[in-house]
Amino acid sequence: MRSAPFLIAVLTILATTHAGAAERAVVLPPPAYDPPAASGGEQKLVVAGGCFWGVQGVFQHVKGVSRAVSGYAGGEKETAHYDRVSQGDSGHAESVEITYDPKEVSLGELLRVYFSVAHDPTQLNRQGPDVGTQYRSAIFVTSPEEEKIARGYIAQLSSAKAFSAPIVTRLEPLQAFYPAETYHQDYLIRHPAQPYIVYNDLPKIDNLKRLFPLRYRESPALTD
Repeated sequence: MRSAPFLIAVLTILATTHAGAAERAVVLPPPAYDPPAASGGEQKLVVAGGCFWGVQGVFQHVKGVSRAVSGYAGGEKETAHYDRVSQGDSGHAESVEITYDPKEVSLGELLRVYFSVAHDPTQLNRQGPDVGTQYRSAIFVTSPEEEKIARGYIAQLSSAKAFSAPIVTRLEPLQAFYPAETYHQDYLIRHPAQPYIVYNDLPKIDNLKRLFPLRYRESPALTD
């Protein structure tokens, strides 16, 4: 996914990084159906949208999110490690578990950020330079209500033709979420000058700040 040849090639195009990538964000309406959470206390949402470095980084900067953890979902415990998932046939997707306070940010608003700036939901089994089912766009639902909100928002965006291509995001039941290795956690925060991060992920943070100024927070929610 972040191979040496790719990183070397990226060094030659850093001058156009933010100008090129910042255009990919899409301004989206809020979900028409986004009721308050039925139960109090913190809630969790697990999503996948390409390399978990960038997705985690985006949600770490969202007000109302207390924790965002990179990990794996969709496969078995025995294969929930980076070397195995990278082979592309484990069933896992690189995912992020988002812990949030529904009194501060709703599920629908998190999904709006997810579809707008965290990834491109029209890319099938890939995001940017990363290709394979482990980079699929997916929401791992844990309840009928969560599925109803997510499915309704996808239908709403599809009907409005919010994107120039069909949304391919899958809704999958969450069996389990497995945190990724320690060196993957807070990766964007700890390696802001890494070429992959500069080209692919920092523009997502810029887009979050630009399109969601009231939702953006400067200080990220770290996993430690």
